[in-house]
Amino acid sequence: AAQSPGYEWPVHALSVPPGFINTIVLIASSVTVILAWASLKLREFAKFKLFMSITLLCALGFMGIKAWEYNKKLHHYGVFLKDGAIITGHDIEVSESAIRIVPDAVQHGKAHGGPAHEPSAEKESDPDAPAPLVDPASVAKAGEAREPLEIPRGAVRRWSNHGPAYNTFYSIYFTLTGLHALHVIGGAVVLAYLLFTGEKMYRREPEHLANRVEVAGLFWHFVDLVWIFLFPVLYLL
Repeated sequence: AAQSPGYEWPVHALSVPPGFINTIVLIASSVTVILAWASLKLREFAKFKLFMSITLLCALGFMGIKAWEYNKKLHHYGVFLKDGAIITGHDIEVSESAIRIVPDAVQHGKAHGGPAHEPSAEKESDPDAPAPLVDPASVAKAGEAREPLEIPRGAVRRWSNHGPAYNTFYSIYFTLTGLHALHVIGGAVVLAYLLFTGEKMYRREPEHLANRVEVAGLFWHFVDLVWIFLFPVLYLL
């Protein structure tokens, strides 16, 4: 993160639907963990097992969607050219002389890798404007045909996948969501322990098990609340 370039906060850099689905999944898990605790208070152990199992399935679903998002980011690349253009795409191949990438977009931004935007028609018609290092038309043609585009290494300032080193935004994204995912895993491990080993405790001291589930549930609500803040900050702003 310390080596990622400066970058103004981008707009809608992340796909909203996966984040929204994960929000619904975690809210549902907060409801089911409360129902699991209430079932213990009512001495209905079978319902406790049902609701706690649903909670764990929600946790598994959340992590599955997050893993899918991470995989997409880590297999999507950006090649930063020395003239400020950014060519994004997939299936990158790097050699000493050139970088080959199947492009999906060409963007134009500040030379330091700042916010990308398409150039205005006025700028394109300026006869004194320097020629781009890579012809945008060749990028569009390769993208439409899904064929690799060869970029000379001399035109490239750096390249990276959309991981923490891509820019400051992705450094923040992976740090916050990664820490949150670790808390989800930790909470799920505790809830799974109470589900699979709780029967003996329930037979001996049912109220003791209910108290443990209540404390674990409070932690689970905290994890959900953190995500409710992360979703709008990272996905919607």
